[in-house]
Amino acid sequence: MSGPQAPARVWRHPKPEGAAGLCVGARSDLPVHWRRAKRLARRIQALARRERLPHRVITSPLQRCASVGAWLRRWGWQHRRDDALLELDFGAWDGRAWAQISQAEVDAWVNNFSDHAPGGGESLAHMLQRVQAWPLPAGALIVSHGGWILARQWLSEHGDALPQAASWPRPPGYGECRQFQPGQVSGV
Repeated sequence: MSGPQAPARVWRHPKPEGAAGLCVGARSDLPVHWRRAKRLARRIQALARRERLPHRVITSPLQRCASVGAWLRRWGWQHRRDDALLELDFGAWDGRAWAQISQAEVDAWVNNFSDHAPGGGESLAHMLQRVQAWPLPAGALIVSHGGWILARQWLSEHGDALPQAASWPRPPGYGECRQFQPGQVSGV
């Protein structure tokens, strides 16, 4: 379905290489195996054909997203990278093993889930504002990160209510797609 009310589709990037056990955010530019990136690009391409959508994709600039866009670009698509689609910035935690981050630091974040900036990076409240300010184009095909998708989902379902750690949704699987109504969402 294309047109002014077509939902935007947002895929979580494929599973990155070397991420096991690590805190991976906006500062970790991990690669994706080329087969995984190509497989997701083929799925996006098939959906666009079926629904007669424009051959345009918007991705986060990080390799785990942009590599999917690069495949589509090879096949004649327009590919735009946008920093607004970045994952949460975990600051000094980014790229570290979760086991190396003290329980006290994790507890401080969980106890002030929306306003605490883990590792001195970005608070969830700030990320929600960033996601809220980015209007989804109708029919857009996007590759982003689990945290970005969850922020968009939260805003769509809860508006301006700030989440607690216990109420934050589970992330989508790698390569999973979520649909959202186009435009901006009210909130934060």
